[in-house]
Amino acid sequence: MTEKLLNLDAVQAFVRVVEFGSFTLAADSLQTSQEAVSMKIRRLEQDLECRLLERTPRYVNLSTKGSAFLPHARQLLKANSRALSTFVEARQRITVGVSDHVAGPDFPRLIARMNMLSAELQTCIRIGSSGDLLESYDRRELDAVLVRLHTNRTDGVILAEEQFGWFASPQLQLRAGEALPIATLAEPCGVRLMSGALLDEAGIKWSEVFVGGGVATVSAAVMAGIGVAALAPRMLPFGAANVGKKLGLPQLPCLPIALYSRIKEQPGRQMIEELSAMFMATAHSSALK
Repeated sequence: MTEKLLNLDAVQAFVRVVEFGSFTLAADSLQTSQEAVSMKIRRLEQDLECRLLERTPRYVNLSTKGSAFLPHARQLLKANSRALSTFVEARQRITVGVSDHVAGPDFPRLIARMNMLSAELQTCIRIGSSGDLLESYDRRELDAVLVRLHTNRTDGVILAEEQFGWFASPQLQLRAGEALPIATLAEPCGVRLMSGALLDEAGIKWSEVFVGGGVATVSAAVMAGIGVAALAPRMLPFGAANVGKKLGLPQLPCLPIALYSRIKEQPGRQMIEELSAMFMATAHSSALK
């Protein structure tokens, strides 16, 4: 009896759908169509003679047999990567910059996922402001950057857009007549410059009361009731209140997450595609909440 051989493209499609919880996002990450992903999943289910996924209009869940197959699917993909890298003399080294306004609280999980995917890569990650990272990228100190788009550049790829808002602790106490207390990142943060300019245009008196070294510290200051911050919702813990309308503050725009990359060779290119897809999925799931 001839042993069946599973199609690795179909196995990869299955794993991506599980990880992103969406056929659409899985297709985007694989640079193919949703229909193609669905066909691969059906083919895999036919080969295994069982249903792997339970699909509803809003959710994709693993079946019992799908849950049992998932760890083996991941092992197959890892084994394939190891086989492809057998004759690679040295690990490819890439340096990636990620804006603090892009990273967010899910970043540790994303880094862990990157490490799983890139055993044959030596990856260096730098967190900083979008402006500083783009300058480093232009000096060829970084191979790829994920930043908030705030220039007229056309050499990047827009991955997602996130609506920013004015957030504060529900316990924030404001005194009549006093300047609006603002918590923000230090210069040269583009969001800091943008939000300050909008407040000035609206004629709203404001004052910096907290300048943090990272979005996590600014979020902590917000939740401590120190001030108001211009942030994307996913950067804040549960319970932060959007106080823009309540305080009559100017509308903040949607700010894109943009990828700039000069990485052409595998496996570095695949890792950047994976990382981009993860941020797309994170921003998408946050927008649905």
